[in-house]
Amino acid sequence: MASEQYRIEKDSMGEVKVPKSAYYGAQTQRAVENFPISGIGFPPSFIRALAIIKHSAASVNEDLGLLNPKIADAIRRAASEVMEGRLDKEFVVDIFQTGSGTSTNMNANEVIANRALELLDKQRGSKEVHPNDHVNMSQSSNDVIPTAIHISALEGIQKDLLPSLDELHQALRKKAQDFDHIVKIGRTHLADATPIRLGQEFSGYARQIELSIERIRESSRGLQELALGGTAVGTGINTHPEFPPRTIKKISEICRLNFREAQNHFEAQAAKDAVVQVSGTLKTLAVSLTKIANDLRWLSSGPRCGIGEISLPDTQPGSSIMPGKVNPVMCESVLQVAAHVIGCDATITICGQAGNFELNVMMPVMALRLLEAISFSSAVIKAFSEKCVVGIEANKEHCEESIEKSLAMVTSLAPVIGYDAAAKIAKESFSSGKTVREVARGQQVVDEKKLGKILDPRRMTEPGIPEKG
Repeated sequence: MASEQYRIEKDSMGEVKVPKSAYYGAQTQRAVENFPISGIGFPPSFIRALAIIKHSAASVNEDLGLLNPKIADAIRRAASEVMEGRLDKEFVVDIFQTGSGTSTNMNANEVIANRALELLDKQRGSKEVHPNDHVNMSQSSNDVIPTAIHISALEGIQKDLLPSLDELHQALRKKAQDFDHIVKIGRTHLADATPIRLGQEFSGYARQIELSIERIRESSRGLQELALGGTAVGTGINTHPEFPPRTIKKISEICRLNFREAQNHFEAQAAKDAVVQVSGTLKTLAVSLTKIANDLRWLSSGPRCGIGEISLPDTQPGSSIMPGKVNPVMCESVLQVAAHVIGCDATITICGQAGNFELNVMMPVMALRLLEAISFSSAVIKAFSEKCVVGIEANKEHCEESIEKSLAMVTSLAPVIGYDAAAKIAKESFSSGKTVREVARGQQVVDEKKLGKILDPRRMTEPGIPEKG
């Protein structure tokens, strides 16, 4: 860098050239040079969480008489700008960095310190607002980074993911109600089975989402515990005893969420089990979404040469070569996000095993993959609900016309004439091309009125034995 393009900053290892226009400082610049790995940084939601911690810590340290009020106010003002995303471009450290996330914590400390200096009409890099002594007061990267993971993840779950899931759940429930009168063929092993109502099929999808909501709500309670206050190894060295509860209270007020101090700081910093548990429920959600999206695209396959029992909304042309072709693209988007989320969970599981003695040393990539799983799921679920599920229509006649042709209709005859006799009717039906009703009528296995009752497709979608009620 030409001399006019940089300034000299110092850290414990000596002098470093830092871009003159940058708010970050020496330690951030070292990390940029040390980790030219992926070009991927922490998500903005995580940076916001870091700023919330710094903002809250400055207030509490001021209240405790540990931090000069003018410096505290400048830190809060600078942290607010970071919270608002106004300084996102200053967070330049690669996600594949030191496993504690120290480089990104220092990135935040330096950006906030230098912006605070500017707000006080001081020179950037002068350290009159010090990134360690002031912005990082009463903190360590080892408790700040896990705290930021929990804050950003719980905010994403509560404010984005759960509302999206509620919307999808309601959309599926409505379809279950709307389609309850439509009888169609059931399928097991991808083969014809006894009749089912289309509404019953959709009620299963709705229940899958309902259960996912319950699992995610339950598991996310672990994210309410914050490691803040444990500092280096969980002992709380260099921290006022009142700092953790008072700072966490302020964090809760800013986020409008119920956070609390970790019951055991050694567990909170050495292990990331709460993150692993939440990730597991997101993986389960991904599996549910895969089932639902696959069913919908198969049920809508065709439109003339497939199953075609439902129609999905047309969203865009489907082919660059076949005019008029429309594909189930919203379902395909869901499937790809689900695959990514399952991959995120595998990464998080491996990262969760990296708690060595008093610290987990794979927190950055764990944070990235958890926040991706939350944000990608939230976005695709919302799009799936609005652009696919709410516009699904049933092809009633097509659903009903296939039932009479099904060999599985013979199932309701089995309690009356026995399994073996019913199996013979099914075989004759298949070989002759006649329906089960036609074969049974020809063999006069029961009288016509009783046969009509036994082979009533609607009746076969309810519990009970037809001839016994």
